[in-house]
Parts: sequence; C-alpha cells; structure tokens
Amino acid sequence: MRGMSSDEELMRLATRVGADLLDAERRLVTAESCTGGWVAKLLTDIAGSSAWYDGGVVVYSNALKQSLLGVRPSTLASHGAVSEATAREMAIGALETLGGHISLAVTGIAGPAGAQPGKPVGTVWFAWAWREGSEIETRVALETFAGDREAIRRQSVARALRELSQLHRKS
Repeated sequence: MRGMSSDEELMRLATRVGADLLDAERRLVTAESCTGGWVAKLLTDIAGSSAWYDGGVVVYSNALKQSLLGVRPSTLASHGAVSEATAREMAIGALETLGGHISLAVTGIAGPAGAQPGKPVGTVWFAWAWREGSEIETRVALETFAGDREAIRRQSVARALRELSQLHRKS
C-alpha cells in the first residue's frame, strides 16, 4: 500500500534506533496512546534491546495519562488528549516517571471514529523529550495520515522511529 511502511521497514527503523542508542549509551522510554504499544513491541522484538530500551506505558484513557504521566487535567480540558500540549506533557512525564535519556510520546485519532472539529481521523501528535544537563528539552510534530486504522497506526510508528533516529544524534 502506497505511503504505508512495511513490517520490514519498521523493523529496519527500530534496529537503527537501537544501534544508535547503544552507540550513544542512551536509554529510551515510550508513552503510547493511539499506537497501543506497537513501538514498544518493535523495539523489544530486537534481541538485546534491554541495553537501550527501558520500557514504556500504553495510556489510552485520560485518567492514565494523568496518573501515570502527570498530564494535567487542565491540559486535557483545554486542549484535549490529541494535542501538542498533551503529547509534550506525556513525553516529559515519561522521562520523569520512567527514567531514561530520551522519551517518545504518541497520541492521535486512528479511527474509524473519534474525529472532532479540527481533528480529523488520522491526526497524530508526537513529542520527544530528552535530558540536557538538568533541563528537559522537547520537540513536537503534528501529522495527518490517510488510510484505515491499521495504516494510520503503522505510519505513526514509522514517523516516531524516524524522528528518534534523527533526534538522538542531535541531543
């Protein structure tokens, strides 16, 4: 399917992320919503991933985003679960709660239902956070993917991994 990453491409991306993290002696943690743990599954499919991947959480409900990652109720009320602010707070919360050097957070609307005004099915927010000394730096990105639920989630996983591959080289 055009624009959709194959299983082989996803594994290639995950393997590259792992090798780069290992070389940099950095550890990754993840906070996933719409991808349902797919990133974590890919990473842990790689033998030896425990050397660079500490783990992650799947936080589908707003209640878990709050209790496990520290996403503020006011953020969810003002911006919604699928927003730049929520993705950023998820990524920061993952670093603070789970540890590691770099985190990835993904939140979106994979469909087929769930669209909201200004947030069509396929809307996905990503956030990456990393430690710079005593500070936490972040980067966010918004994508709107086409396709069915599977295609949207697959494209989200690929996008998250591609950015991780670039980001840790800069951090």
